[in-house]
Amino acid sequence: MKIKGQILTPAGFVDGHVLLGSERIAAVDGRPVSEAVARAEHGAPLLLPGFIDLHVHGGGGADTMDAGAAIERIAALHAAHGSTSLLATTMTAPLAEIEAALRALAPAIAARRPGGARVLGVHLEGPYIHPERLGAQPPFARPPSLAEIAALQALAPIRVITLAPETEGALALIPALVAAGVRVQIGHSNASYEQCCAALQAGAGGFTHLFNAMGPFHHRAPGAAGAALAHAEHAELIPDLLHLHAGTLRAAIRAIPGAYAVTDATAAAGMPEGDYRLGRQAVRHCAGAVRLADGTLAGSTLTMDQALRNLVAIGCSVADASARCSALPARYLGLGDRGHIAPGAWADLVALDPQTLQVRQVIVEGQAL
Repeated sequence: MKIKGQILTPAGFVDGHVLLGSERIAAVDGRPVSEAVARAEHGAPLLLPGFIDLHVHGGGGADTMDAGAAIERIAALHAAHGSTSLLATTMTAPLAEIEAALRALAPAIAARRPGGARVLGVHLEGPYIHPERLGAQPPFARPPSLAEIAALQALAPIRVITLAPETEGALALIPALVAAGVRVQIGHSNASYEQCCAALQAGAGGFTHLFNAMGPFHHRAPGAAGAALAHAEHAELIPDLLHLHAGTLRAAIRAIPGAYAVTDATAAAGMPEGDYRLGRQAVRHCAGAVRLADGTLAGSTLTMDQALRNLVAIGCSVADASARCSALPARYLGLGDRGHIAPGAWADLVALDPQTLQVRQVIVEGQAL
């Protein structure tokens, strides 16, 4: 299959074509053009690497903590919006419920279903978080146990774990988790600046939905947010313009080289306003936001195509916004063959209208949706 367009390669835009093999990119050919020229072209789509979302709770009315075909609905909804791969993200819950969720997710991780995004593994967002920084998580937080995490890892591959490093035993576990190939993120935390620096030195790789569900930044007590701005190479940002002000997004992008976009999407993503569930929590989708009954933000309805458009709207170039939706999360997970358009990479592409940046077509591992 040959696809023509304005192609965003690692070296910049080219006007040309991508030749696809059965699942991977066979060749990329074209003449270099500027982003301004690429976006001025009429008719020819922008071809960007497929988006990679490392924090997805749900979509299409389904939640990752559900059993059955929930993950298929989630993967299909997000694929339609350009996410060609994702991490299924769990919630804080009793251990038996987390185990059941991982068992249900394992087959979808082992084999991609046609029409959906590749499920790369699990982001275990809870239960190893601080009970005073639950955010929208239910009150089942507890200290981490390496044996317990290993047992969960045996049920489904865990790629990312969110930890509150100040909780009992958490800091000591970080090196072992990193050695096992798990990315450890600081989040849902009351940790001080110094505690976060210690966690980063122990091997923690990033921050979960930076600024949200963590202590506030203060110029004399910078906390987790300050540690991220001062030292982090990577951090999640939710660019729905509700979780973070545009100025906050810009500050984080300027400070953190590998800051990348996530949706933190819930079952309400892609669905009409109404009542949904986020794990055990009842949530309401209204006016573009998802909230608990007390008004607390509870994930989002964001999709990655809208995340890219929002990043461009606050001043990012399309190339930079694309990197924060694909190349940087791929690099964070160590995925050398995803997140860029080059020979040998997985044939994960999203074609966008050059003016509106609306999705025209999505290709997942060589399959047009």
